[in-house]
Amino acid sequence: MGHAAVEVRLTAEQFLAWDATQSLRHEFVAGEVFAMAGAEDRHVTVAGNVYMTLRQHLAGTPCKVFVSDMKLHVAAADAYFYPDVMVTCGDADRASPLIKSEAVIVVEVLSASTAAYDRGAKFAAYRKLPSLQEFLVIDIDGRRADLHRKGTDGLWVLHPFEPGDAVQLRSVGLDLTAAQLFAEVDARPSGAAPVQR
Repeated sequence: MGHAAVEVRLTAEQFLAWDATQSLRHEFVAGEVFAMAGAEDRHVTVAGNVYMTLRQHLAGTPCKVFVSDMKLHVAAADAYFYPDVMVTCGDADRASPLIKSEAVIVVEVLSASTAAYDRGAKFAAYRKLPSLQEFLVIDIDGRRADLHRKGTDGLWVLHPFEPGDAVQLRSVGLDLTAAQLFAEVDARPSGAAPVQR
């Protein structure tokens, strides 16, 4: 999802009260508010594919899967985000219907306008979430995925997956195949000219 800064500085409490009255979604990072732009159909389809596969896999377990409209609070970063997909398994999250804070997996589907932010500052904030075990970024155009997994030593290790590879989500015991990830997703945007080699 894209974002644009809104010239407003708020406390987290002010943001939550204000955001509850808005028709559009906003993210909050250390006093700054960012409006969330809409996404193209391929982005929404990939996020939906991940959500659907995870939801089927985790049915009947304490873990729940949420897609784009659920807030994730990262207290250590003084931030509220709307990940494309997240999995939470904690008691506090089951008791909180509007805001989650114990994600074990966060998934972001990259777009041209957000890729650098998602891989950089946003991932830096997500890493401050004690419960987080895996952070997955999906590159639709390249048909690749980068999985960052936290080791037992607390260090984050990159596990890249090339086109056709299955993504191994160890935190929930699921291999997410390329066919599942990119089901019903065009190789390039509708109307776009093919890349000349």
